[in-house]
Amino acid sequence: MRNRARIGDLVGSGRRADVYAYEDGEAAGEDGAPDGSGGGGGAWVLRRYRDGRGDVSDAAAVMEYVRGYGYPVPRVRTAGSRTDLVLERLTGPTVLAAMEAGALTAAEGAAVLVRLLDELHTIPARLSADPGVRVLHLDLHPDNVVLTPAGPMVIDWDNTEEGPPGLDWGMSAVLLAQVAVAEDDPRAGPARDVLAALLAGCPDPAVLTGRHGQLVQARQRRAADPATGPAEAALLGDAERLIRGLLDTG
Repeated sequence: MRNRARIGDLVGSGRRADVYAYEDGEAAGEDGAPDGSGGGGGAWVLRRYRDGRGDVSDAAAVMEYVRGYGYPVPRVRTAGSRTDLVLERLTGPTVLAAMEAGALTAAEGAAVLVRLLDELHTIPARLSADPGVRVLHLDLHPDNVVLTPAGPMVIDWDNTEEGPPGLDWGMSAVLLAQVAVAEDDPRAGPARDVLAALLAGCPDPAVLTGRHGQLVQARQRRAADPATGPAEAALLGDAERLIRGLLDTG
């Protein structure tokens, strides 16, 4: 007989959602045995948007789509409601935590991000027929990559869309640069180092600052994001100038 699903302890919280341990005999297999195919060893979590806001259906569909191309994302069990997503529980530190612990250098952390962006942008768009359009994550930063025993896995696909790859590079750069220019943030120095290495690894800086570059669009999107507070928004001008300066000297 199948076990009834049970929501367990809170295991993490982000700006938009909370993550809970999740037990489901069906999810782990009829006999309860994990299949071990991912970085979580068969365990699951429930990701629930806070206060009933948000919609997980698009994120779930995109995660399964890119996973079909071999891209490293958690397995999705179900998007049973608009606000609830059951997915594979990952084990291991994030890239950010690994850098803070001294297990990764800034250059190594940036190299992980560069590889993941490059790999994602080789995947054809799920919906668009435009050959220049790709699946975009739009929130790929060191705290959204988990270093599992199976390799790095990309989490938090809430912002995913389809568009030009330069927009993904621009969003990652802006997110890092915002931290790098915050004078009272102890992460500023490491963030600047990761940003510099990320930009050095960008295959074509023109996707950011060329004629059709996406850096300005990335900054505007970040400013319009409801999760961006006034203090963060005030840093965006300095963040863009830092990115342009690093590209000019790179």
